[in-house]
Amino acid sequence: MRLSLAAIAAVALLMFAVPPSTLQAVMQETLPKCVAVEPMSGKVGTEIVVTGENLGKEHVAELYFTDGKNDFKAVMSEQTDTQIKCKIPAKVESGVRYKLMVLTKGKEPKLIEQPVRVEIEE
Repeated sequence: MRLSLAAIAAVALLMFAVPPSTLQAVMQETLPKCVAVEPMSGKVGTEIVVTGENLGKEHVAELYFTDGKNDFKAVMSEQTDTQIKCKIPAKVESGVRYKLMVLTKGKEPKLIEQPVRVEIEE
C-alpha cells in the first residue's frame, strides 16, 4: 500500500512541477499529422504520397479514406516518419472527396481525421 501511495504522490508532484504547456507539447509531438497529399486526385489504384509528421510505424497503425460515414482502409506500401505511400482503395466512389484518417498505435488507439483530402476521379 505504501508503494502505490508513494508512486501516486510522485506522479502528482511531476504533474504539478511541469507546466501544462510543456505537457501538451510533449503529447502533441507524438500525434500523427498529415499536411499534404500528392496527387490531390486520382483513380482507384493510383499511388498517393501523404506527407506530414509522426507518420512512422511506431505512431500510425492504419490509414483510411473516409467520407464521414464510410471508411475504406488503404494498404500502405511505404511508411516513414514523414511520409506514407499507398494506393487509392478499390471500394471508394468516384466524384467524392475523401478525408484521410489515421489509426494511432499505443495503449489507446484512436482514429484521427486529418486535414487533407483526395478526390476520386472516374
